[in-house]
Amino acid sequence: MGYVFQVVVDSVNPHALAKWWAQTLGWQVEPSDEDFIREMVAAGHARDEDTITFEGVLVWRAGAGIVDAGSPGTPRVLFQSVPEAKTVKNRLHLDIRVGDDRESVVTELEERGATVLHRGQQGPSVWITMTDPEGNEFCVS
Repeated sequence: MGYVFQVVVDSVNPHALAKWWAQTLGWQVEPSDEDFIREMVAAGHARDEDTITFEGVLVWRAGAGIVDAGSPGTPRVLFQSVPEAKTVKNRLHLDIRVGDDRESVVTELEERGATVLHRGQQGPSVWITMTDPEGNEFCVS
């Protein structure tokens, strides 16, 4: 039996990081249902403190998800709010496979707030380890 899963990333600013990763992967941030959020608050199932406005849109404070709209069934990535910043190396990371366009992708990611940590090669495999704007490691290969 196969299971459906999602990858969850702890984040201090989940909505900004979800937007960054959606742009990086060519995915989309899941749209917010502002009417539903207001209904939940009005009915007492949630509090105003459970929401924030991000770029003019009412969203749940707890996090934001991104999906590959062009590939149904692709795992969702959820960015969830945590109070602490990242302090140690990830035990799990994402690899972005871009092929021969690696250097131009790395340059574009640096312009958007990513940082190069190191470059690696093992046989024919070449990768560049980077961090996103909150310090989460990922590789471009």
